[in-house]
Amino acid sequence: MILDHEPDIEVVGEAGDGEDAVDQAARCDPDVVLMDIRMPVIDGVEATGRIVAHNPAIRVLILTTFDLDEYAFGALRAGASGFLLKDVPPDELAAGIRTVASGDAVVSPRITRRLLDECAHLLVSSSTEQTGPGAAALAGLTSREVEVLVAVADGLSNAEIGRRLFVSEATVKSHVGRILGKLGLRDRVQAVVYAFQTGIVRPESRS
Repeated sequence: MILDHEPDIEVVGEAGDGEDAVDQAARCDPDVVLMDIRMPVIDGVEATGRIVAHNPAIRVLILTTFDLDEYAFGALRAGASGFLLKDVPPDELAAGIRTVASGDAVVSPRITRRLLDECAHLLVSSSTEQTGPGAAALAGLTSREVEVLVAVADGLSNAEIGRRLFVSEATVKSHVGRILGKLGLRDRVQAVVYAFQTGIVRPESRS
């Protein structure tokens, strides 16, 4: 009902469970899937992984609550492009859909910090080291780009990163774009996960 009132958003399908969501996504070819985490048959994490694997162009936006942080991060690792709280105001919901449809990610700095504080250990095992393909790609970043990547992983917005590094917001945006390109990542969400999985940022090192 909320989305039907948005002139630039068309609801092309609705699903009652995770498996149905996967089928609907394949059949309707949407730009964005608004995904709940807890659903019958298969949950939102598995459904997200299947949808993105079948069609990487589809963007998945997760609806979550703080008591489901672990599952929210599982969905991000599966390829989701962001998350919103279930009680998000209607205008923010529509704005989030537009954001991921445009190719960006919905990552509220406030929510990201809390999620990382509570769940970063899920992304890093004791054996994770900066080796392999991830480390090779990392070597292609400049020192400034590494600084920006660390700040992104810390949940900072472009404006906050600019203030930290004493550069303009536009410069930060350019850095983020180059980082994503060099690392072969789709958006900021994947950059956060990458930073933890490669050990650039570790839970114990965060303030």
